[in-house]
Amino acid sequence: MADGLTTASSAVPSPARPSRGAASWLRVRYRLVPWWLRITVVYLLARVVTTVFMLGFARVQAANSFTVQDPGYLSFASIWDGAWYRVIAATGYPSTLPVDAAGHVTENAWAFMPAYPFLVRGLTALTGVSFELAAVSVSFVAGWGAALVFRRLMGRFLDPARATFATVLFCVAPVSVVFQVAYAEAMGLFLLLVALLLLVQRRFWAMLPVVLLLGMTRPTGLAFALLMGLFVLAWWIRPAWVRTDLPLTVGRAVPPVTVAVVSGLVGLAWPAIAWIVTGVPRAYTDTELAWRSSYIGWGDLLPFAPWVQGFGFWFHQPAGTVLLVVVLVGFAAFVLQPGARRIGLELRLWGIAYLVYLLAVFFPQSSTWRILLPIAPLLGIVALPHSRVYRVAVVVVALALQWVWLYYCWWVNGYDWTPP
Repeated sequence: MADGLTTASSAVPSPARPSRGAASWLRVRYRLVPWWLRITVVYLLARVVTTVFMLGFARVQAANSFTVQDPGYLSFASIWDGAWYRVIAATGYPSTLPVDAAGHVTENAWAFMPAYPFLVRGLTALTGVSFELAAVSVSFVAGWGAALVFRRLMGRFLDPARATFATVLFCVAPVSVVFQVAYAEAMGLFLLLVALLLLVQRRFWAMLPVVLLLGMTRPTGLAFALLMGLFVLAWWIRPAWVRTDLPLTVGRAVPPVTVAVVSGLVGLAWPAIAWIVTGVPRAYTDTELAWRSSYIGWGDLLPFAPWVQGFGFWFHQPAGTVLLVVVLVGFAAFVLQPGARRIGLELRLWGIAYLVYLLAVFFPQSSTWRILLPIAPLLGIVALPHSRVYRVAVVVVALALQWVWLYYCWWVNGYDWTPP
């Protein structure tokens, strides 16, 4: 029978056989729970696990330049870049760049975008809470919002089960720790996902304020401009690629091209502001170069050279170049595989645009894993297999890698050369 009960000819029901009726009832009850509430529960459970990891490392944390020995959670969650955001929230940006004895610009606050620390500063002024509490709270709430938007975005392309599993991976990812520390990544990722969702919905004009704020939160303006350029190009070549039969006309091109131009301008705005305030034309780029000087020394920023230099530094040549080619070919195969089409052209183009941007300007080191967080929409590809064994294994591996990331990148162990 449909409800899983025994038939009339059965004298005794089988106690070992699970009730399909009960299972069906549970499925119905599950479906009655709003999707946003299910995602909220997943997000909170993931954060509980991360908190346990964080507190475990805090218990064995020795005194260092950031914290005292055995710091509390908020203090431990506000180290590394959080210390820079604290400085910015308190005193703003320097009008004079710090330099070493040789005249090279050293590490300073201009490497960090202003939206996140200024928002935290506003919250501390309004509420009187500490920087640490305000900063971690902003990240926590932004991460929650990002998880909800991520599920909406995945739901545009995947069935509910796959979209939800992709969101589970988003919540337990190895670098999902940034959803509860004093870093701008959670806020930037929330804005990025909103912008991508609006792109998928073709709400171009609504994207403009989001893109403006995104460009002042994380340095993604040029990458997003490239995405919009690739999107317009794809629409011009073959409208079916963007799920429409409408050809690209001048009138239809104006909104996405406007978004591309605005995003590009906001991507250049922060270097221009740093120039105006300090009087140094290369204030921003020289500041960024200071962070890689301990690896490869001082030099000019040559587009697309950093990754060759970085892989050469870490793996020596020619092994570094060979490995870099393998990584790039592997990424291309991952994004261009037939199954990847399930997540839509826009998300795949974003992954490509962001990687091209990183190849042009970023030097690969221990922060690379965190810097790769914006390609999180590609988790939709990872979520495609339906196997329960596969899904459990992926979640377990993600949590294990989260612990590994905390061990090698977050926890300060003496002379630490692996900043997060």
